[in-house]
This record gives sequence, C-alpha cells and structure tokens, in this order.
Amino acid sequence: MAFLEVTNVTKRFGGLVALNAISFSVAKGEILGIIGPNGAGKTTLFSVISGFMPPSEGDVHFDGAAITGISPDRLVRRGLIRSFQIVQTFADMTTLDVVTTAALARRPIREAIDYAAHVLDRVGLGGKENLTPATLSLQDKKLLELAKCVATDPRCILLDEVMAGLTMAETAAPMAIIRELNNQGVTIVMVEHVMPVIMRLATRIVVVNFGEKIAEATPDEIVKDQKVIDAYFGEHLDA
Repeated sequence: MAFLEVTNVTKRFGGLVALNAISFSVAKGEILGIIGPNGAGKTTLFSVISGFMPPSEGDVHFDGAAITGISPDRLVRRGLIRSFQIVQTFADMTTLDVVTTAALARRPIREAIDYAAHVLDRVGLGGKENLTPATLSLQDKKLLELAKCVATDPRCILLDEVMAGLTMAETAAPMAIIRELNNQGVTIVMVEHVMPVIMRLATRIVVVNFGEKIAEATPDEIVKDQKVIDAYFGEHLDA
C-alpha cells in the first residue's frame, strides 16, 4: 500500500473547480515533485492533504489510514506536516520560539526548547536563536520554515515552494537538508517552480494544470511530454 495516497480529490469554491478528481500515490521514502503553472491548484491540493481544507469529493490516506477531515495538528502528531510559502509567526517571536512551538507537537516544553535549538543548528541557523523571523534573509526564512517541519519529527513533509525567490546558489543549503531528511527515511512531496531543483531531487513528478493532473512520470520523461511542454515547460524549463 502507498504511504500517502490521494484518490479522486475534487475541491470546489462555489462554481469554481480548483481541483478535479486528482489521484496519485507516494511510496515511503520517495521524493515526489508537483509542478504546474500559477493558479493550477497545487497549494489547494496541499491544503486538502494536510487538513487545512476539506475536499468536496475524494479521499486521502496516510500510512494505511484515512485522514480526510482530520485536523492539521492531529496530522502533525501522526507525522504529516506541510510548510508554507511565507513564515507565519507572531511579530515578537524569536526563531527559537517558532521552532519550539513546532517541537511541542511531540515533546514537553523543556525538551522542546532544547530540541528546537538543536534543529536550528542542524539547518544552519545556529547563533540566530534570538532573532525574529522578520530580520532574517529570505534564505534564512526558508531554512526556518524547514526547521519548523524538522522539529515535529515528521515522517512525511509537504514542501510548498521552499525554493521560491532564492538564487541557484542559495538553493544548495535547503536542497542538502531535504536530501539528508530523505536519506533518513522521511518522505517528501514538494511543490516547486525552480525546475533544476525538482529535476535533481524528485524521483517522480506529477503535473497539474487548471486543477487537473495532466501527467505523471519520471523527471526525464516529464520534460519530453508535449502536454507538459505546452502547459508549463515553455516558460520554466530554462529557469
């Protein structure tokens, strides 16, 4: 059985169909990429999988259990967590506060504080524990978002455009963290526009356009798919 399975997921907002009968599965320990134009429904898909939004139709299973309708905090305790494109915190929280809050999903307060400091060091933010997220560089904000995920002891992470806005040189650090997590057995599903990153990390890619899955294949096969070239790669293959 697949570790994460999405079956015929549809999401409607009034008369707008944001997702239309999308299905795919993810094996344990896999890195799956999800790509598509802006507005294709990728973030909505993540919101449904991670419990932030109920599907209009369809089901999601994680590690053999149905999770459709389960709240995000309960999913985190089961080992499924998503990142966000923008770090979401209170203005006066430090980076240590932010990661400690995430670690509290699995640990008592004192242990969570100590583990949060360890995670910050692990992702390259050691020494920045007392800074607020607003003062961080864009790259460090992205690393902080990864740290929040790592602090929950995840089994599966949904990464939503964690490389957005970074130069190729700046993507090296988050790519290394993602590879390390995956080598330790963490399953990764990543929405990303930075194609060199997806091509290097993903074992398979799902392509979404206008709320529908139009292709699913290996990276080498995806770049040769005419439907994908027409819908997406014309803009992004050389990005």
